[in-house]
Amino acid sequence: MVGSRLNQAAANIDADKAPLRFALIGNPNCGKTSLFNRLTGARAKVANYPGVTVERRSGTISGLTNKAELLDLPGTYSLFVTSPDEQVARDFILGNIHGEARPDVLIAVVDATNLRLGLRLVMELRSLNRPLILALNQMDAARNRGITIDTASLSQDIGIPVIETVAVNSHGVDALKHELDQYAHHQAGDAQVLTLSDRQESVEELYDKIESLIRSHVIQPTQMPRWQDRLDQVVMHPVLGLVVLFSILLVVFQAVFAWATPVADSINAGFGMLGSLLTHILPVGILRDFLVNGIIAGVGGVIVFLPQIVLLFLFILLLEDSGYLTRAAFLLDRPMRGLGLSGRSFIPLLSSFACAVPGIMATRTISDPRERFITIMVAPLMTCSARLPVYALIIGAFIPRETVAGVFNLQGLTLFVLYFAGVVSAALVAWVMRRRQTREEFPLLLELPSYRWPMAYHVFIGLRERVWIFMRRVGTIILSLSIILWFLASYPGAPVDATRSAIEYSFAGMLGNWMQPLFAPLGFNWQMCIALIPTMGAREVAVSALATVYAVAGGDQALGSALHSSWGLPVAFAYLAWFVYAPQCISTIAVVKRETNSAKSTALFTAYLFSLAYFAAWATYQISALLIH
Repeated sequence: MVGSRLNQAAANIDADKAPLRFALIGNPNCGKTSLFNRLTGARAKVANYPGVTVERRSGTISGLTNKAELLDLPGTYSLFVTSPDEQVARDFILGNIHGEARPDVLIAVVDATNLRLGLRLVMELRSLNRPLILALNQMDAARNRGITIDTASLSQDIGIPVIETVAVNSHGVDALKHELDQYAHHQAGDAQVLTLSDRQESVEELYDKIESLIRSHVIQPTQMPRWQDRLDQVVMHPVLGLVVLFSILLVVFQAVFAWATPVADSINAGFGMLGSLLTHILPVGILRDFLVNGIIAGVGGVIVFLPQIVLLFLFILLLEDSGYLTRAAFLLDRPMRGLGLSGRSFIPLLSSFACAVPGIMATRTISDPRERFITIMVAPLMTCSARLPVYALIIGAFIPRETVAGVFNLQGLTLFVLYFAGVVSAALVAWVMRRRQTREEFPLLLELPSYRWPMAYHVFIGLRERVWIFMRRVGTIILSLSIILWFLASYPGAPVDATRSAIEYSFAGMLGNWMQPLFAPLGFNWQMCIALIPTMGAREVAVSALATVYAVAGGDQALGSALHSSWGLPVAFAYLAWFVYAPQCISTIAVVKRETNSAKSTALFTAYLFSLAYFAAWATYQISALLIH
């Protein structure tokens, strides 16, 4: 029966048409992304669907006879949707997205450890009468839990190919490619308009059919492995679970400083040697000044913090791959509801620790418009990785490397406090924005994935993508802004009878001195004001901006020493407080505008964060000055 379906789907041969388009669709956390990476060789293009701001990943399937495109659709539990992400997945399958062709063949990815949940989507897709392949993923985890699935009889019963896969180690990927290759010679499908009406059976009939399939083709144990139950009793306990969560976060921030310092010092030394070499080789003039004080001081001052960023993402990927993050969402659901949010907001807020842009975009999975709006408003208060270079620079310059209580690193504790301040502030803002509930609240329903040992390949791919994104920013935005800032800090030159430093006569100096009275109550000098301007393009540029300014004004003096001698501890604390809250990122403001589709909401977002940043920096400076002096 399966073979006849393949032959029928391939009957309409038209080799002159565009390459076949395959689409991966499945529940969240079923392993779609891992399978996508295996099928495409992890070479993905990322863009938005036409007319909507939902991110799409596409790539070319490697190893097929003819070229074929693969798309990774947003995760969904059903074609009857409740969130914007699921809406896009459904519209794409039905061909309702303007300017986007409908996929020719669907690949339904189902977690073999939770076949009952995945089969609902499979049965809905099957009723569309489109070419469909079932990839039964995480089969190794299913076997380890004592689950046995007769895939041959299941395939025969539902009438579609069923392929066993373990995406994290490539098991079954070749078999899936072989199945796909039977389509790749042809253009399947037709122009038939698909709808979800007048063809769906009742929910009771659907689940009766699913239960019949489970009874006929699946043998499974009656309970979870004992060790997983015992571990859940701890990590999901309302008190012990919070202790575990905060302990994990504390370890992460300790490691970011303690483990990354040797590598960061080596990178810093390398750029220092390069700068000294060029200083001795090149004659005094504009070229040497441009290379040493513009390129090396600017770009090198940001790259030195790459080890901290890699470590932060490494821990996030390990926690995600282990199955812990979903449990953290359940754990935080009750306290977050008191703030007008729920555990659904946890993943978008956690994503914002990497970057607020994908974090805000991830709020599409939240079906409640009010909760989604509040989550968008507070997501940038989660300390993104772009702030980390600024924090690391100032903490390294002003906080000594001392051990507290024989265990904790003082610099790591300071970093933890900054992250914690952002989280607490987000909670307070969400509480203020909460409105009286006028409709029933529904409980959080999420699938708890099995605990598993993080796979090195999956973690490596995630780290590689993050490093590439960071280095691309270094080579484009940060490099460009560093060059512009160097020019502004170097021209026009000082007059012959100058009595002040040369930079004060430059365009940057003029602008900094013009801004300084506004920021004087915060303790900011004009050099600090200069550094605030290019950070609207990328927060990391604050480091290169300060390096450029102080390299011009202070010669070869190290940036950290220059800041330590120029600012004072209250000023340093105030500058850190500013970066905890300020929305200094044009991309973040732009994505808020796209996601809310409201200029008023975007103006509110920008105004309240800048106001909060100014007040926090002012209060921090005034209180610190009183306590220290």
